[in-house]
Amino acid sequence: MAATDDRRPKYQRIADSLREAIQSGEYGPGERLPGENDLMATHGVARMTARQALGVLRDEGIAEARKGAGVFVRAFRPLRRRGIQRLARDQWGNGRSIWTADIDSRALEVDQVSVCEETAPEHISAVLGLPADDVTCVRRRRFVLDNKPVLLATSYLPLSLVAGSAITQEDTGPGGTYARLTELGYEPVHFREEIRSRMPSPDEMTQLSMAPGTPVILISRTAFTDQGRPVEVNEMTLDAASYVLEYDFDANPKPTSPNSTAPTDPCRVPGDA
Repeated sequence: MAATDDRRPKYQRIADSLREAIQSGEYGPGERLPGENDLMATHGVARMTARQALGVLRDEGIAEARKGAGVFVRAFRPLRRRGIQRLARDQWGNGRSIWTADIDSRALEVDQVSVCEETAPEHISAVLGLPADDVTCVRRRRFVLDNKPVLLATSYLPLSLVAGSAITQEDTGPGGTYARLTELGYEPVHFREEIRSRMPSPDEMTQLSMAPGTPVILISRTAFTDQGRPVEVNEMTLDAASYVLEYDFDANPKPTSPNSTAPTDPCRVPGDA
């Protein structure tokens, strides 16, 4: 193994040593890393090699460059997305945003909120079981955590189900879209999420303020009623460097009682993701 490691390019070995130093706490969040000149002197390498090593850490989302100041350990704490707990009825059924399962006491802002009526893309219409020319209610929003954009979300709902309801407004009210669907008689009781990854488009990089080389995580979630009817498709684009995806479940899961209760939390946002 050691021989294999020795054959790795020098910039990767330097990046590994810096990563280990960060993980051990030698360099804490917000602290400046050794610059190109420092790495050149310490490791006896060319400037391009030192630059590549720092570039590896930037591309991984571990470090960020500040113009004229150097490269620093990224201070942003990744968001732990609790994929199952956040969708429990105890969340949105009691007036809480599903985001409260993820953010603890961190500051969350939802901006760039828009609601309109559009003919859905073909793949969305197919999932919702709608005719190709049917109109949907489309909700778009961006989620900003601790002043860092982390997620873009677009929800599609059959307009025939939600027309005239709070779902067609920017602020859907306590519990968000799922609480309003329940009031309309279309309570979501089952969810399916599909996860993929790719490199971001230029527009996504701009909207999410992403470092070059960072991929995005794509999550497509479909909500179903107890009759198996799909009532929402939510397509989410996540900054991969900002997230840890967590799925905690039993080998033999037990159904959640629809009568279970939890304390009401006033925290809510004008959209769910």
